[in-house]
Amino acid sequence: MPSRREQLRDDALRYVLEHGAAKLSLRPLAAKLGTSPRMLLFHFKSKEGLLQDVLGELNTRLQASFVALASSSRGEAPLKRFWRWAGNKKNLPYLRLLYEVQIIAIQNPGEYAGYLKKMSIDWQAVVLESLSKSMRCEPMATLCIAVFDGLFLELMSTGERGRLTRALDYFISMAGG
Repeated sequence: MPSRREQLRDDALRYVLEHGAAKLSLRPLAAKLGTSPRMLLFHFKSKEGLLQDVLGELNTRLQASFVALASSSRGEAPLKRFWRWAGNKKNLPYLRLLYEVQIIAIQNPGEYAGYLKKMSIDWQAVVLESLSKSMRCEPMATLCIAVFDGLFLELMSTGERGRLTRALDYFISMAGG
């Protein structure tokens, strides 16, 4: 059974998925969660602490999905499988929130520097492990992350899934699979 803090974090994640993080206010969030802003501060110390916990959980879930997709043997590049998964209407809000909060964190490095560094290190490790032995190196993992980030931001901006999928396919073919 999850602790009260874990339950609040999971409920807050659902709320932020629906309402976004940019204009998050503790009062409406607390009301929706059936608690008070004071109790949220007790559990998370600050709004930023709450967001960091919510994002940590979001990252954990996304990375677990990526690992599961990467380890399935469908004969398709893990990056391509994750692209399809991420672009699914059910999963799209999770990635949209991830990038929204990443932008908020970049704008507030004093509050979020640790979160940004941890997220980068964690994704680097997950992607590195998914690469074939012949491609498994830190620069290729970094490049895969950067390509995915750029294409996904472009997808959210333009909605041009076909063009961006072709670009991803081209990158994968250039990278050798």
